[in-house]
Amino acid sequence: MKGSANALAHPDDDLYDGDHGRYVLQNSPGLGGMKILSFVKVMYDIQDNIMKIPDESRLEDFISISGTKMRLLARNGAVPCSPTNIPTDLVEANCIPSGFMVPKGWQGVVDYYRNVDDTERWIPWSRPIIEAPIDRKTEARGKLGSTSFSLKHREYDSFWHDIPLRPQRESKEIINFVVEIPMYMTAKMELQKGMAGNVIKQDTNKDGSPRYYTYGTPFFNYGLIPQTWEDPSLKSREGNGGDNDPLDVMEVGSASLKMGSINPCKVLGSLELIDEGETDHKIICIAMSDPDAYRIKNMTDLDYYKPGTTDKLIDWLKRYKTSDGKPENVLARDYPTSVSEALDIIDETHNRWRTLCGRGISSSYVKGADKFWLSSPGCLGQ
Repeated sequence: MKGSANALAHPDDDLYDGDHGRYVLQNSPGLGGMKILSFVKVMYDIQDNIMKIPDESRLEDFISISGTKMRLLARNGAVPCSPTNIPTDLVEANCIPSGFMVPKGWQGVVDYYRNVDDTERWIPWSRPIIEAPIDRKTEARGKLGSTSFSLKHREYDSFWHDIPLRPQRESKEIINFVVEIPMYMTAKMELQKGMAGNVIKQDTNKDGSPRYYTYGTPFFNYGLIPQTWEDPSLKSREGNGGDNDPLDVMEVGSASLKMGSINPCKVLGSLELIDEGETDHKIICIAMSDPDAYRIKNMTDLDYYKPGTTDKLIDWLKRYKTSDGKPENVLARDYPTSVSEALDIIDETHNRWRTLCGRGISSSYVKGADKFWLSSPGCLGQ
């Protein structure tokens, strides 16, 4: 399996075997006496002009057109071969024999593989092409699933700096939670610290393509607490500095919340992820709009009314990168903090945000602040 110890130890090995699928399916319940056949390789018969199982008595009449070769031919824009003179080296001739695929079907394959990097046109089948599930008080530009997409708030200049830390007239354990990634959505959306307005956009991979979660679909709403900042210069007991981002939030209610929405959320605790040597706190909360919010006050209550939730959160944080072939993450401890400890983290990161904006007790220059967009009224103290 991709990301397993064997796969990581042997990255160059071809682990595929035609019987793999048969072995798995044969263990499925309810098959009874049904026999599952192994994968059988077919080849192109230049005499009959069709794909079929090779005839052992005349193997010289068969050409192998593997999936790899097909994709290469498509990227090269291969055209139909002469029906009376089919070459043995299709790649060199850059042609595809008749009978391999219907002409219009081949045109579609060529169009895809020659334009596969155009993220405005092509989104992998497993990522639904849908309208962005955005809050009515936000405004979207571009297409969800592409790097052109961005989301801003209609009433606030910045999701990060202008939305208050807490709703007015609420107790201290209630914070404002800004949704970046709605529940069950795999597109990795993220506030842009350096862009004007701190808009929400889809994160990208190293090759510039839009990033998606591959470790299943998130069972929680994910986002941030405004007016907070994890300062890299503030070291934990383990010697790890903050991850240079606003505080992350995992909301564990039962409903999917709209992207860009602002939700009063009751703090239940937190988990401390160590991500590539940086401290990355995850505040756990439940939206005040959730039917269970009145009876869930801490992580103990959460597991009482929603059994196993803490274990699922810990599993996700540790393993969500393993499906991309990366090692497991590490937590500072394998159990959540108390509500009061989580509130202390929020207060500390809020004070650090004030310093970042030049409004803290210390007016000294914050290293790296010039890479952030800080020109909003909330950050300027207006």
